[in-house]
Amino acid sequence: QVPLVESGGGLVAVGGSLRLSCVSSESMFTIASMAWYRQVPGKEREWVASVTRSGSTAYAESVKGRFTASRDNSKNTMYLQMDSLKSEDSAIYYCAAPGNRWGQGTHVTVSS
Repeated sequence: QVPLVESGGGLVAVGGSLRLSCVSSESMFTIASMAWYRQVPGKEREWVASVTRSGSTAYAESVKGRFTASRDNSKNTMYLQMDSLKSEDSAIYYCAAPGNRWGQGTHVTVSS
C-alpha cells in the first residue's frame, strides 16, 4: 500500500492557482509533522513547506505569502494551496512524512 499519494498538479498560467492534495494511508492523527518538497529535473529536491498536527506552518522564503499548507487529520489529507504562481514554481511536488515516507509526486507546470 502506497503510504502517500499526491494529486492536483497540472498546467496553469503565470499568476494562476493550484491546490495539491496528499492522502495518507495511515491516520494523520499519528503524524506530528508533514512536509511538501519540490524538485526540478537535474536539481536537488528542495523543501517548500511544513505543517504540524496542530496546524502550525513554516514556508521556504521563495513561496512565503503565496503558498498555504494545511491538513485535515480527519480526512488523512494534507493540502498545498498555491497562488500567484510563477514559472520558477514549475516542478514535481512531493509530500513527505517522518520515516522517509514519500509520495510519487505530482507535476506542476506554470506557463508564461
